[in-house]
Amino acid sequence: MRTFLYLISALSVIGLAFWAYRENYETQSAIAQSEQLQDDIARARARLNMLRAEWAYLNRPDRLRDLAEINFPDLQLQPLDPSQFGKVAQVRFPPAPAPAPEAEVVFNNPVDVSSLGPAPDQSGADDSTEGAE
Repeated sequence: MRTFLYLISALSVIGLAFWAYRENYETQSAIAQSEQLQDDIARARARLNMLRAEWAYLNRPDRLRDLAEINFPDLQLQPLDPSQFGKVAQVRFPPAPAPAPEAEVVFNNPVDVSSLGPAPDQSGADDSTEGAE
C-alpha cells in the first residue's frame, strides 16, 4: 500500500512539474508578445509625432503664401473671402425618416382582473408575534 501511495505522489509531482513548466513558457511568450506590442506602439507614436511636425512645417503661412505666389500664373489662386462661404440655411439636409407605423397589439389570452377579487392580506402573518410582547 505504501508503494502505491509513493507511486501516486511521484506521478502527481511529475504532472504538476509538467504543468508548471508549460505555464512558465506560456507566460514568457505572453510577456514577449506584450513587450513587442509596446515597442510597436512606441514606434507608431514616434512616427505620428514626426508626421505632425512635418505637417506643421509644411503648412506654415509664409511658405503657403510663397507657394501661392510662385504658382499664381498656373493656378490663379486668390485669397479667401467671407462671401465665398455659404450660410447654414443654404444647406439641404436630408429629410427625416418617416416613423414606422405602430402595429396594433392583439391579446390572444385576455385575463379578466375584475373577477379575481381583493388581494389576500399578507400583513396578518406577523400578528402572532405582536401579541407576545
